[in-house]
Amino acid sequence: MKGLILCAGKGTRMRPLTYAVPKMLIPVANKPVIYYAIESMKEAGIKEIGFVVSENRRELEPVLGNGKKWGMKFSYITQDKQNGIAHAVLCAEDYIDGEDFVLYLGDNLVEEGVKGLVDIFVNGKANAAISVTPVPEPQHFGVAVVKNGKIESLVEKPKKPKSNLAVCGIYVFDKNVFKAAKSIEPSARGELEITDTISKLITTGRKVLPHVLEGWWRDTGQKADMIEANQAVMEGIKTDIRGRVDESSRIEGRVVLEKGSIIKNSIVRGPAVIGEKSKISNSYIGPYSSIGDEVDIQGSEVENSIVMSGTTIKNVGRRIESSLIGNNAVLSGGSTKPKSLSVVLGDLCRLEID
Repeated sequence: MKGLILCAGKGTRMRPLTYAVPKMLIPVANKPVIYYAIESMKEAGIKEIGFVVSENRRELEPVLGNGKKWGMKFSYITQDKQNGIAHAVLCAEDYIDGEDFVLYLGDNLVEEGVKGLVDIFVNGKANAAISVTPVPEPQHFGVAVVKNGKIESLVEKPKKPKSNLAVCGIYVFDKNVFKAAKSIEPSARGELEITDTISKLITTGRKVLPHVLEGWWRDTGQKADMIEANQAVMEGIKTDIRGRVDESSRIEGRVVLEKGSIIKNSIVRGPAVIGEKSKISNSYIGPYSSIGDEVDIQGSEVENSIVMSGTTIKNVGRRIESSLIGNNAVLSGGSTKPKSLSVVLGDLCRLEID
């Protein structure tokens, strides 16, 4: 069985950050989102992964490489035009070469990984298996209707959902998916939809099984989603202090402090992760903060935020909350009273706060 991770999207909902960084490389708990997909496939026994990419290959390939870092083999498949998920699958037909495969949308995160889904597909001798999860407002998602243990139907964003099971962005298919994808018409938005493809599998008598996720699921396509995903992942961290904490500082709760980092006259309240060679001085780092490598935070407060590597935050007079700040950004402040601040800053941005 092979893996196929879709990475060709432009991440328009995360701009301006994604002008410089593909959304799959934005870190959650200081690890790029796409790493979680790769690791979950490895845990499921998959040894080869194909990445469907666009012009973002030039940023992704130097980071991911040939897979040797994970003991796997990576390949890259180009999707010139983003004409839907099913179109991306068709672009990878030669790579898949008739094998079963896991399809993983690159900006998704699931707590339990993909092994349970793969097991259901294999043990159930299915043609497809789909990850689904109960949600409070299913009308905003593709919705699966399950009957007698099988997927009976799929409807994209129905006004009156017949179930509360949202379709997550992780699937397993056999070779029949290619014939199904070739037989559907583009949707109203001009794309070949994976829901239409799966519906074709169902109507042609193929066996499509559900896998109900037991843990959390996050689609990290927007700032708020990314912050929530960071919270979810950080719930599982354990304290690991490798850097230096001076006597005038306090570490409270579960905190990861990587080697070469320094905490000086500051409070760090976990869960929090601080990368290598970062310096926190005269500051407060609150729960659910993910601080990258070589970050310098002085005289400021950060909470429930993702701060990427190389960034400087200096004397910001408001607490920075629920924010996503890119690589090598600069935030500097004046003497205003502390107030909440929420921002999205891309790479190399500078924001001065009076």
